[in-house]
Amino acid sequence: MALLWLAVFLTPASCLVRPDQDGHHSKLQVLSADPKSPIENFRMQATSKTLFWDVTGNVSNIECSKNSNYPTKAQNNHSCKFHVLPKCELSNYTVTVTTASGDSFSTWMQYPVQEGSPGAAARGLKCRVHDVDFLTCSWEVGTEAPGDAQYHAYLEAVTSEKTWECPHYGANELGTRIQCQFKDISAFANVQYRFLVNGTSTESRIPCSEFITYLSHIEALSPPNMTVSCNKSHSVMEWKMSSRFYNMFQYELEIQKGTDRPYIHREDSKTSLVLSNPGAYTVRIRARVRFYQSSPWSASQSVVCHQEEDADLHFWLTPLVIALVTLLFVGCALFLCKRYSVLQKLFPPIPHMKDPLSDNMHSERMLAWESDRAGQEECPVAKVHVLEEK
Repeated sequence: MALLWLAVFLTPASCLVRPDQDGHHSKLQVLSADPKSPIENFRMQATSKTLFWDVTGNVSNIECSKNSNYPTKAQNNHSCKFHVLPKCELSNYTVTVTTASGDSFSTWMQYPVQEGSPGAAARGLKCRVHDVDFLTCSWEVGTEAPGDAQYHAYLEAVTSEKTWECPHYGANELGTRIQCQFKDISAFANVQYRFLVNGTSTESRIPCSEFITYLSHIEALSPPNMTVSCNKSHSVMEWKMSSRFYNMFQYELEIQKGTDRPYIHREDSKTSLVLSNPGAYTVRIRARVRFYQSSPWSASQSVVCHQEEDADLHFWLTPLVIALVTLLFVGCALFLCKRYSVLQKLFPPIPHMKDPLSDNMHSERMLAWESDRAGQEECPVAKVHVLEEK
């Protein structure tokens, strides 16, 4: 193996320009460790993300790898297709051939080879999804960037190559762009994207920089929004989690009662927790996506609820008050009834003469006067004798 690498460094490199399928030319640096290698016409087709070559002689096996990682078997011994093909990052693409006689040969290329000073490209490019719908990417000005350098950012879907230009830039004190923000990514699917930053200058060419990832992998989760309430003997904690790409969370609550040591309570799917007789305590919460990533801790909330003895007092006090009110009502009723009876005895009602024409005239029995009736009616008369006291 050492002899193989020695041959690599001693063999002169050749720079070839190969046309892509769409007519564009990519500058490739093709290196071969052995002129007897059966690999010829080594080329990269950027539009299909496929590495092609021609084979001479009998071979038993051909494998491809990118940066010497994850070798895969070639398709029909003539090509290898890559899921993602970088546009800015220089990578080594290697094809290893095993002939029928057992000999092994390796041929590789560097792709893509960019023009301009690598030190002028945007450096430290990083992106994050935050506050549910915001995508923000930032970078630093290249250390060798010309004074009039300006950067332009784009978001590109890796599979479809659909591109969106940055809508909102942030700049440093010199006016050079160092940040890009998409304020609404609700319409973006959770697929693999390439964030690309190109540079322009009147003095020299500036290479591009790129960052390739799934949006869900860079989402910075916000802490759940939690509310706490007390109902004498219980404390109820409820929370709500917001995320653009996830809906299944594990929650961790750190609870500390009084001066006790804090402890962690975990909930896998529920979004509420009830504590019995909590007293005074502090609580904070965070969300985790199945141990993949987690949100920061929320701010601690201090909660003071009624103690257990207060709840017991309330339990006995309520029926006692009801009983007292009932007794008071009964006493007042008895007092009023008794007082009315005494007044009746002291001041009996005075009888009054009834007017047959006005007082319940229709309910009284009255006899009709018959003027033509002869004589007076015979009525029995009782004699009353008054005896004087002696």
